Formats: sequence, C-alpha cells, structure tokens
Amino acid sequence: MSIFGVILLEQRIQRTYNFNAGPSALPLEVLEKAQKELVDFRGNGMSVMELSHRSATFEEVHNEAISRLKNLFSIPDNYEILFLQGGASLQFSMIPMNFLQSGQQAAYIMTGSWSEKAIKEAKLFGEPYEVASTKDENYNRIPSLSELNFHDNDAYVHLTSNNTIYGTQWQEFPDTGDVPLIADMSSDIMSKPVDVSKFGIIYAGAQKNLGPSGVTVVIIRKDLIEKGNQQVPTMLKYSTHSKSNSLYNTPPTFGIYMLGEVLRWVEENGGLEAIEKKNTEKAKLIYDVIDESNGFYKGHAEKDSRSLMNITFNLQSEELEKKFLAEAKARGFVGLNGHRSVGGCRASTYNAVPYEACKALADLMKEFQQANQ
Repeated sequence: MSIFGVILLEQRIQRTYNFNAGPSALPLEVLEKAQKELVDFRGNGMSVMELSHRSATFEEVHNEAISRLKNLFSIPDNYEILFLQGGASLQFSMIPMNFLQSGQQAAYIMTGSWSEKAIKEAKLFGEPYEVASTKDENYNRIPSLSELNFHDNDAYVHLTSNNTIYGTQWQEFPDTGDVPLIADMSSDIMSKPVDVSKFGIIYAGAQKNLGPSGVTVVIIRKDLIEKGNQQVPTMLKYSTHSKSNSLYNTPPTFGIYMLGEVLRWVEENGGLEAIEKKNTEKAKLIYDVIDESNGFYKGHAEKDSRSLMNITFNLQSEELEKKFLAEAKARGFVGLNGHRSVGGCRASTYNAVPYEACKALADLMKEFQQANQ
C-alpha cells in the first residue's frame, strides 16, 4: 500500500464522533461511493456535478431519488415529490404565499424557534394564529392533542415535527380533518415511518437525514398544487415545479444525487422500521445516563416529548458544562454545544450517527460524572 493509501486509511479510522445538528453526519458508505464516482460518474467521463440537468443520465439519477423516497415513505399516488432550494426557511414563506389569503386564518402550533420563524413569515400574507404554545415553559414539551382547538375554516394547520434546539419531538400527530396539516420535518424525516396521508404538505431541508445541504424535499398533495395561488412569482409557485418535475431551473444536481444514495443506504439497512429501532437504541444510551445521573445531568425536554434526533441537556453549572465540552472536544467529539440561544449541551443522533458514537458519548458522560461529583 502506498503512503497516500495509509494516510487515507488512517483518516477513515480516525473520523470524529460527529454530533452536529446540521449539516450533520452522512453515512460513511455513501461518502466513499461518492468519492469513487466523483470524477467519472457511471462511465460518462464527467462528475455528476458536470452533467447537464437535462441529460438522460441525470434524469435517471433524479427519478431514482424520487422513486426511493416514494417507496421508503409509502407515499400515496395523489402526492407529488418536489426537489426545491432555499431550505425550510423559504417554505416558511412559500406556504402562506400559496395557501393563505389576506384576512384568512391559519393555525400554527408553537414548539420552538422554527415555529416562530414560520408564523412570522405567514403574518405577511394573512392572519395566522397560535393554536397552542409551550413558550412559557421554554419549549420543553409538545402540546397535548387536547390543547389543540382548530377552526373549521382554517387555511391549514402548521407544525414542526422535531425541534432541534429544544430536543422535543411529536409522538402523535393531530387529526385536522378537512383542514390540511402541514409539517416541517427537516430534522426527523426518514428517521421513522410516517403516515403521509395525514398531511397536506411535508417539507424538509436535506441536511439532517437526507443528504448534504442545498436540497429541500417537498411532499405535497396534488389537489393543493391545483388550489395554490397563481398570482405569485413563477419560481415561488408549487405548480411551476410540479409541471417540470422540479427541473424548471437548474437544480442542485450533486445534492439530489447524494440524497438518492442516502435513500439507497436506508433501503440497504432495512428501511424505516429498522432505522427507527436503531435510532431508539442510540438515544436510549444517552437518555439512560441522564436519567440515572441523580441530577448531575438534566434533560431539557419532558420525557413524553423527547426527541430521538436531538438530545438536549444541562449540567449543574455553566463551569461544569464548559469543562465537559472541552473534555469531549479533546476526545474527538464534535457538535455537542447547545444552540447559542439556549446553551447547555446537545447530541444530535441522526440516522447516520453510528451506535458506537452514541455508546462512546454515554461512556464519556458516565466517566465525567464520576470524576466531577
């Protein structure tokens, strides 16, 4: 083996324990495949990044990703899959722009910073209201279904399925009847099975469980596309992208290729039921340390609202938190700092974060407690 080959091998063995909240860990197998295909994709003598988005080769990549998403998520035939740009943040605007008229109401369930950003944009177009909020409790839980009282004439109901900053996640979704339920699933999409038929729209930035940043997946019921306001700019209409199979303009081709490969990885690892089981096992390692620490570690989220994707916790003092984070960094852990708006610690255990990384973190937490009590 060449010296260069030895260096590459060492780099692979010494990959960090990546707990970043997003962009987050990607499956190593996917990264290695992308590395092999980077210069010459499927014998074309070009990288996938160099292919024309109108070419038959890229069209195959594009449609393969759509097909895998449909199969894994069991998406019914009356839904369209769109690959857009602008992240969830652009969807905060596109949704009310297309579906909320002046003077019309829409219900927003407030569970964190992303809900706040979403309703702020909706106020530019109509009359959104907070149907429930846990802000007074520092967003430490998801509102119970009994707290939700919608209006029959609401344009839609909007929620955030998982809250990266506060570490909370919906365990059961509300039944909104004839009112479309819209969900920002950016941080837990593809982490477990979901009944897509309960939703009018599901949208998600790719950079947590689907691939690199730059692609936004929108799963939208076809009848909503037809009902959307057509008096908005062309690029901001869902119908524009639906009619062109998301190829109205140049899409993020490399991101879509990577998304398709991540979905292939999910298939090869048993699908969403198997992924959910692994995610539950990974999160339990860390939650058990918190629960058995006699208050040395304190979880932010109420137990019945805990996220499998983002585990948020504090230590007994800021000084201890700084010491813990410094110790973790020295041991090769990345991304454990809590969000700047809330502080503390956060371990993001997305699909591609291996069990071994979560086990290593749990062991470090136990060791740190023993040494600092």
